[in-house]
Amino acid sequence: MRGLWAFFFEHPLRGGILHDEMATEDEKWLTESEARVIAEQARRLITAVEQVILGKTDTVRMMVIGLLSRGHLLIEDIPGVGKTTLARAIARAIGGQFRRIQFTPDLLPADVTGSVIYNQKTGQFEFHPGPIFANIVLADEINRATPKTQSALLEAMEERTVSIEGTSHPLPEPFLVIATQNNIEMVGTYPLPEAQMDRFFARVSLGYPSPEVEVRILQTRQVHSPLEALQPVLTPEQLLALQEAVRRVYVSPAVRRYIVEVVTATRHHPQIALGASPRGSLALMTGSQALAVLNGRHYVIPDDVQRMAISVLAHRLIVRADVHGALPRGEQVIQQILKQVPVPVEGGNQG
Repeated sequence: MRGLWAFFFEHPLRGGILHDEMATEDEKWLTESEARVIAEQARRLITAVEQVILGKTDTVRMMVIGLLSRGHLLIEDIPGVGKTTLARAIARAIGGQFRRIQFTPDLLPADVTGSVIYNQKTGQFEFHPGPIFANIVLADEINRATPKTQSALLEAMEERTVSIEGTSHPLPEPFLVIATQNNIEMVGTYPLPEAQMDRFFARVSLGYPSPEVEVRILQTRQVHSPLEALQPVLTPEQLLALQEAVRRVYVSPAVRRYIVEVVTATRHHPQIALGASPRGSLALMTGSQALAVLNGRHYVIPDDVQRMAISVLAHRLIVRADVHGALPRGEQVIQQILKQVPVPVEGGNQG
């Protein structure tokens, strides 16, 4: 047990193991005892966020899976159901530097990334970092900005760097974008570019609370917001170590093949005009690893892949209208694919 705690605090981020053939002699798969420790850490994070977000356990769990997977998260829903509050709660629970960017139609790319300004006193140009330079960046109502400003996030989300005037500036680690998005039918929204949608690890939603939960919300917020009392349960350094440990969850060749077959099926389905990319395959594998360790397992099983597929893949698809002119939802098509692709008989356990 001590080995994992030492790993948490003594080892730098190394990038993780994505394939068997990339493993070296000094890199080992996650053990069962290590998986239990990580699961306990993740549950503490879930419990902390649920002090603020009531009655949405599944959504909170998916957000934590995204954090463990080192993946950016997109929260899509109608206004007023707690999207921004959820993002703030996640950010506060993991500590680190937090910045919020309110996306509006007049927001410019430089308002996000920063700009180079001439200093008359020194006679030199100086780089002034924008709000993207933080551990947790809340991109609030991201689809109210123009496509040009939305595209300013592309390099940051993928490369974790920002290029200004030919100079590349690394972003702090850990770096995560949590974006909120109003439904596209809302007034004043722009559709996100396909390339940007593909850079979000998963899309989640909250929906309306039940009447019972809404009564509890009124009660807990009558005097003070529970967000004010939320204390960090992890440090940024611990989060980095957890992210690295998730990459060491064992994925058998059969499960890897199953992931590829599910993603490949999206590229040949008659109702899909554009299927998921290899980035989607990697996200599905990493998300399955995070779900496995969240359940205390040190190996991935096909059920993990099935449970992650809709959240990870559906937002990456461009669907075709059927013969009646109706557009199917990406979630429905993924459900069809999961029923059609054979599930491997071999388990995910490495033995």
